[in-house]
Amino acid sequence: MTTETRRGYWCECWTQDPADPEQQTLHASFDAYSAAQADRWAAVALRTISPALDAGASDDAWSWLYQGRIATRQALLRRQPCRVSVTHGSTRITWTIRPVIFLTLAHRQGAELPACVDDFKPHASD
Repeated sequence: MTTETRRGYWCECWTQDPADPEQQTLHASFDAYSAAQADRWAAVALRTISPALDAGASDDAWSWLYQGRIATRQALLRRQPCRVSVTHGSTRITWTIRPVIFLTLAHRQGAELPACVDDFKPHASD
């Protein structure tokens, strides 16, 4: 097992109804290892959905793609969190990008696991 860590960015895409901000749904997450990779993830998603957005949301998306993306990349290079949102009808779509430190997980193959792993039994859901 290695104890190395690696800097990167944790990216998420959420939707919510602005009338009910407590109710959010996570639709996607992505681990990026550079600022370029992180903002590209959001840019590709925005370009992909822009034809289906209403006029205002599409304008907001393309405004970020042409102007806001530069500021986003600069902020990410300074290790600052960023977000971009568009509102389509009654749905707000938000992409968040946060600087993180990724921990290396233990590789399970070839390692003897502790005896307690056999004691774990998933609980039945109600």
